[in-house]
Amino acid sequence: MDTKKLRQKILDLAIHGKLVPQDPNDEPASVLLERIRKEKEQLIKEGKIKAPKKSKSAGDTSHYPKDVPFEVPEGWALSTINDLFTINPKNIADDSLVAAFVPMASISDGFSDSFKYEERCWRDVKTGFTHFADSDVAVAKISPCLENRKSFVAKALPNGIGAGTTELFVFRSRHILPDYTLLFFKSDCFISACVGTFNGVVGQQRAARNVIEEMMFPIPPVPEQSRIVEKVEELFGEIDEIERGRLFVKANIEAAKSRILDLAIHGKLVPQYPSDEPAIELLKRINPAFKPSDNLHYEGDFPNGWVSASLGEVSNYGHCISVPVEKIGNDDWVLELEDIEKDTGRILQRLSKKDRKISGIRHQFKKGQILYSKLRTYLNKVLIADEDGFCTTEIIPITPINGVNALFLIIVLRSQYFLDYTQNCCYGVKMPRLGTNDAKKAVIPLPPFEEQGRIVAAVKGLFLTITQIGHVIENQE
Repeated sequence: MDTKKLRQKILDLAIHGKLVPQDPNDEPASVLLERIRKEKEQLIKEGKIKAPKKSKSAGDTSHYPKDVPFEVPEGWALSTINDLFTINPKNIADDSLVAAFVPMASISDGFSDSFKYEERCWRDVKTGFTHFADSDVAVAKISPCLENRKSFVAKALPNGIGAGTTELFVFRSRHILPDYTLLFFKSDCFISACVGTFNGVVGQQRAARNVIEEMMFPIPPVPEQSRIVEKVEELFGEIDEIERGRLFVKANIEAAKSRILDLAIHGKLVPQYPSDEPAIELLKRINPAFKPSDNLHYEGDFPNGWVSASLGEVSNYGHCISVPVEKIGNDDWVLELEDIEKDTGRILQRLSKKDRKISGIRHQFKKGQILYSKLRTYLNKVLIADEDGFCTTEIIPITPINGVNALFLIIVLRSQYFLDYTQNCCYGVKMPRLGTNDAKKAVIPLPPFEEQGRIVAAVKGLFLTITQIGHVIENQE
C-alpha cells in the first residue's frame, strides 16, 4: 500500500467536495464570498491593504470561468487566492515583544503541519523576513521544499506573531478555516500547478506569486470546511496506524534476519556432519603453514569441524587493482556507493562511464567477486558482482581462497558480529572507514566447506520466507 498516494487521494477528494456529503442547510459559500468582498473593500478604503489586481473569481457557482480546473458541488464557490487571502501580510508590534522565528529547516515535510520555532525579540526579525501570525498559513515557495509539502498553520506563537524565511508565502483570512486552507496547499492540485510554472535557475526554482494569486481556490460552506478537516484528520490517523504497523513489521523482519545471520556464523542454523572435512584440514591443504591464532577474538565456542581464521588469511582483501578513469571504456560499468541499497546490497542503478562525470582512479572488479564498502560499514553495502566493472575506491573487491564459499563470507561480513567489529575500529567521525590492516585482522568463523553451502541455502530460504511474510502483511493492510 502506497500511503503517500492514499493521503494525496484523500486530499484530492476533499478539495473536490467528494469526501463528505453536502448539507443543504449550510449557508452557501457565495454568501461567505460576499462578506469577504465587503471586508476587503473596507480595508482598502481605510488604507490597511492595497487594492487587489483584477481577478478572475467566480462568486456565482452557477457558471464557471473557462480556466477553472474543476467544477465544485452545489453550495460551494470558486475564487482566486488573491481575492480570498491577504498574501504576505505585515505585523505591527512593539519591538520588545518576544516572537517566533521559523527557519525552513524547522518545518516538517509531508502531510503534517508540524513546525518548531525559536523565540526572538521582534526587533531582530521584523525586517528582512516574512511575517505571520496565529492562524496564518505558511507555504514554501522554493524547490524542493514546495514539492515536499513544507507548509503549516501558525498556532500558539509567542504573543501571536512570528517571522520566518523569505522563501515562504503567507496567507491570511478571517473567514476560511486555516486547517482547510492547508489541505488545499498540500494537495497535488496546488503543487502541480506551481511546479509547472517554476521560475529561476536550476536548484533555486520558485513558485511565481502572480501565478498563485490567480489560482482558483475551491470554497465549501464553513460548516462543511469543518467536516472535511475532521474527516481528513480521521483518515490520516488511520494511515498513521498503518505506517506505524509497517515500521514495526520492518523492524521485526530486520531483527529476524540479523538473528538468522548470528545463528549461521555460530554454527546453530544447520546441523554439523562428522563426515564433513574439518575446516582446518582444508586450510592446511591450501597453506601447510596455517595455524589458528589464539590472539583472534571470537565470542563463543566453535562447533566441531570449525576453525577461526583472519579475513586476510581466507581472502585477498586489500589486493586491489587501481585503474585511472582515463583507461576505463565509455561503456564499462562504473559502480558508486549511491548505486547500492543499504542492508540488501541491491543495485539501484547501473551506469557506465559515459553516464557519469568522474575523475581519479577506480578499483577493477570481476564477475563473482565480493564487493565490500569500507566506508560507513554500518550501511551494510555488500554484494557479489554479477558482471565485470570498476568501482569507487571506497569499495574493496574481495576474492575468497579456494574452499571458502563467497556467499558464506558475505553472511559473515553482513552479520552484527562483523558490524560491531568494524564499528570499534573504524576511523573518522563524519565518514568512518575500515582500515585495511584492521579488516585483514578480523576473525572469520569458518565451517567445513560442505556446511558453508548448507548455511548459505538455509539463510537464503529463511530470508525469502520472511520477506514474503512481510509482503503478505503489507498487502493485507
